Amino acid sequence: MSEAYFPVGPGLGLEENFLSLEDIMMSQEKLPGRAESTLPRLAFALGQGAGTGDAIPEGSKLEIPLWLAKGLHDSKRRIISVELPKIYKEAWRTVFSADANVVDLHKMGPYYYRFGSQLLNFDNPENPEIAQTILQTFISRFRRIMDSSQNAYDEDTSVLVARLDELERALFRAGQKGLNDFQCWEKGHASQITASSLVQNYAKRKFTDMDG
Repeated sequence: MSEAYFPVGPGLGLEENFLSLEDIMMSQEKLPGRAESTLPRLAFALGQGAGTGDAIPEGSKLEIPLWLAKGLHDSKRRIISVELPKIYKEAWRTVFSADANVVDLHKMGPYYYRFGSQLLNFDNPENPEIAQTILQTFISRFRRIMDSSQNAYDEDTSVLVARLDELERALFRAGQKGLNDFQCWEKGHASQITASSLVQNYAKRKFTDMDG
């Protein structure tokens, strides 16, 4: 029986993949902001009005879903301004630079990496520092995550996984699956080790380029 839904991976960088359930959920995460002009008929949608026709007055503080903030953001017209969530501000960037492994990323933001990359769509003088912190955080946590996934076979990893953001959880699961597949093959429970879909797709693209 075929699946009704085939999982689609999230987008990378500044754009979401709206065929991905993970990206759809990530785009619902809210940003603090401010109305720089009157926003007609948006009060009810943002939980600030009783009727669908109510407007949000200029200067109002907002909590805006990422997808809507990206749609309203216009540096020339100044419709809204967007503030950084606290985990991306300088104080937390200092914590990450000291030891990123101590942070419970899932508690602070379950889509820390992907949501952070989306913040780069907004004009903010701190964007270079945000991008650098996101990259360094991933690098510093990656080895520990993969080491744990390879050395925690048949162990309870719930405490460790609970502290990971969604991207890190996917990496952890991939590491454990790779270890499990290898051990099954080593014990003779599997006939062969097959290349991952990423490798297979890459090879297909290379052959296509060569044919062109």
